[in-house]
Amino acid sequence: MLKAAVYEEVEADRAATMQAMGVVTLSSLAAGVGALGLANAHLTSLAFISLLAFVVWGIWALLTLQIGARIFPAPRTQADIGQLLRTIGFATAPGILRIVGVIPGTTAVVFAVTAVWMLMAMIVAIRQALDYTSTARAFAVCGLGWALSLGFALALGVFCSPPLH
Repeated sequence: MLKAAVYEEVEADRAATMQAMGVVTLSSLAAGVGALGLANAHLTSLAFISLLAFVVWGIWALLTLQIGARIFPAPRTQADIGQLLRTIGFATAPGILRIVGVIPGTTAVVFAVTAVWMLMAMIVAIRQALDYTSTARAFAVCGLGWALSLGFALALGVFCSPPLH
């Protein structure tokens, strides 16, 4: 969902932290299963990609908090790690659809569509969690954090991924 009110509600609900982590876990597992649609992927790929998706999400979350709250805060920005984790945790929900990528020939399209959808949801989530009045500021913070974490994921994937046979 791309509704600001939903993210405001999640931000305020301290009891939703474990639910948000559950959404991130499901989204990460869906990435691993969906990646099985790639030629020559196997169960080792599933475990590696699932773990990589979870770790990269965590890195992205921490980068976004640092960039958004310390480097580019708005005058009203007041956020703690829990608020941010809850909002962007729920913003990963579209990633659960990556499981559809298990169908050969659909993987790249499914992953691209869900990545854009998650980025849009995360922009809304960041705007609400960091109390921004500008969507452009939220976009800049998300984009920078996303680019840095994507670079990390690619580097980690190149150096540590199991070979695809």
